[in-house]
Amino acid sequence: MSGHSKWSTIKHKKASADAKRGKIFTRCIKEITIAARAGGGNPEFNPRLRTAIADAKSNNMPAANIERAIKKGTGELEGMTLEEIVYEGYGPGGVAILAEVITDNRNRTASEIRKVFSKNNGNLGEQNCVAWMFETKGVIVLDKKEVDEEKLMDVALEAGAEDINDDEDTWEVTTDPASFQAVQDALDKAGIKYLSAKIDKIPQNTVAVEGKAAAQVLRLAEALEDHDDVQNVYANFDIDPDSLPEE
Repeated sequence: MSGHSKWSTIKHKKASADAKRGKIFTRCIKEITIAARAGGGNPEFNPRLRTAIADAKSNNMPAANIERAIKKGTGELEGMTLEEIVYEGYGPGGVAILAEVITDNRNRTASEIRKVFSKNNGNLGEQNCVAWMFETKGVIVLDKKEVDEEKLMDVALEAGAEDINDDEDTWEVTTDPASFQAVQDALDKAGIKYLSAKIDKIPQNTVAVEGKAAAQVLRLAEALEDHDDVQNVYANFDIDPDSLPEE
């Protein structure tokens, strides 16, 4: 169980529960608003906004909600002032953790994130203490039932993908950030559906943790995921599921 692909799998499984609490919509709205503010309200000329809209639609967000979020980002509608922050720290076993946050209150969020780390045997660190351990990549996850490997390789690699990994029930396509949009466009044109497509942080090296420490790392990561202001959580743990203590 790695801090990248397997943690993504955990998050996919949590998605339905998050949606019931309205958290998926909240996160999508924040991302759309920030993306529109940074790059304008036209998704054709704003790749980040286009990806955010696609993510919102995949989670069945109504078009009216998407439009309002865009207008708040461009200033056409009033909205709260949002700020992007990345918190970095360490979990049990020396695991590196990044938490990407969008908040309207930096001081409140900083205090709450610090408490989450502290309560779960972690330590919030200084800026850039672990960020250097992660590479920014485009990551597209596909259900194996939607496409076979040969077709996926033909389409994705031709469009500029770096690699295609077999991750049990899914394919994981990785790209350089600059090629991400081209690969996504090629998949769309070929009619190949995907579970998710986003710019991600991938650990360059992983840290093996097991037993009690492994369980603590997962609790810390899940606690960060559950925070209302946290958009994404990345970690470099490598966990053998068989090493986890019985609940």
